[in-house]
Amino acid sequence: MRYYFFLPFLFLSIFGFSQKSKIDFKSIEKNLKDSQSPYNYDRLIFKYKGIPKSLDSIEAQHLYYGRNFEVGKVSTSDEGFKNLAESFKDNNFDECIKIGKELYGQDPTNLDVLLILLRAYDYKKDAGNFTHHLAQLRLLADVIKNSGDGKSEKTPFVVNSVGDEYIFLNILNLGEGYTKSSKTVKDGIIDIWEKDNSKIYIKVLYLDF
Repeated sequence: MRYYFFLPFLFLSIFGFSQKSKIDFKSIEKNLKDSQSPYNYDRLIFKYKGIPKSLDSIEAQHLYYGRNFEVGKVSTSDEGFKNLAESFKDNNFDECIKIGKELYGQDPTNLDVLLILLRAYDYKKDAGNFTHHLAQLRLLADVIKNSGDGKSEKTPFVVNSVGDEYIFLNILNLGEGYTKSSKTVKDGIIDIWEKDNSKIYIKVLYLDF
């Protein structure tokens, strides 16, 4: 199993929520582009960058899943992200933060970028930036947690990407020994993570409409 940095301080946040919110992707796309909507992207991203704790669950849902409809997203296969990961691996945290801030400016709800920035700020003992980005990561992780209960194919946790899936698995603190099987559905792939009598269902989105 592929693992990202484990963040135990996320537990208190995501496991404190129980409400599951239905995801209406077409409405999310429409609202984000509507300048008059309270869920307009520019309005939400302003709050997210300034005071992430000020966003409610519906606003956060629009931001997280709305990333599917944004252009200029950062991919883990992009050269910029590879440089970010390499800087972190080499413990060059000043360069890591420099690159990370650029990528964050381009794609502020990218969990991979947020996570590496968090770790770099942690190593630099920069409490202000660490706390700010942690609030953002918690906000987006809560959206995934509220997307389903992960107990069945009909109620999976829903993530935007495979990278988000593995980050979320770490938040759930899944250890070694899980096996994965997959099933293709209309708008994505459902991964079933299984160990003994335990199963966790996660849908990775591949939207096309």
